[in-house]
Amino acid sequence: MLLRRLDDVVVSARLLADVFVIDDASTDACPGDIACDVNALGTIRVVRLRRNVGHQRAIAIGLALLAERNGHAKVAVMDADGEDRPEDLPQLLDHLRQNPGVKVAFAERLRRTEGMSFRALYLAYRAIHLLLTGIRVRVGNFSVLSADALSAVVAMPELWNHYAAAVFRSRLPYASVPIARGVRLRGRSKMSFVSLVAHGMSAMSVFGETIGVRLLVGTLTLTLASAGALVASLAAGQAVPPSATLWTLVCLILSFQAFVASGFFAFGILASRSATGFLPVRDHRFFVSAERILRLAP
Repeated sequence: MLLRRLDDVVVSARLLADVFVIDDASTDACPGDIACDVNALGTIRVVRLRRNVGHQRAIAIGLALLAERNGHAKVAVMDADGEDRPEDLPQLLDHLRQNPGVKVAFAERLRRTEGMSFRALYLAYRAIHLLLTGIRVRVGNFSVLSADALSAVVAMPELWNHYAAAVFRSRLPYASVPIARGVRLRGRSKMSFVSLVAHGMSAMSVFGETIGVRLLVGTLTLTLASAGALVASLAAGQAVPPSATLWTLVCLILSFQAFVASGFFAFGILASRSATGFLPVRDHRFFVSAERILRLAP
């Protein structure tokens, strides 16, 4: 269904496009005739992974496969469920063409279509993400990258955790283009609450160094403020109730413990930078089980 819509967009926008379908070890067999209804698309490949790795790592593997072929002027990243609409691709491509300094154009979601509880939790997550990393979150996977950006992000270990966060971390010039979310083509999302939380934490883990330093500075500020309040309370003598002095002492102890924990966290993150991690451009082939061509470019 998605390929047919993408085929129509390629015709109307006069584009040339090859398609990489990343089969994340799905239990549903990929039919061999999925490309029979398209006319304008180029080569269509299906890459099957050895095991299910999740959508972020599947994206990392797909981008690394494209980078090693080194023949694409631009690369679009799309989910296959229809919420990333093929009809919006020309708008993202036009933004890159009109802004040569921009290397990645993301679709910025104008609104959420989920229930109230999900939207409330998402707003809380965005607030926490902004507080800990200093970066506003309003984008997903749907985006278009230039060839330079593709070459850069596949050399980042952070890409293995979260695609969009890796782009932000790379300091590549990027832009957000307001685009409405599409309607899911079929079925329901299998993402559980635990999976969503893990996904959000993966995004923040890319900024571990920044989070560690911010926590360290924040807890140090609280410790110093609590120490100052305790000194002032003791200096006031009988003018301050003993219970208030006791609570100030408790706050000082807790904030100091948080400061020590933040210090260990920050130094642990900084020390881990010297460790050899997963590098998508080098290690992606370990996860590829098979690759088959469903359609050759006419």
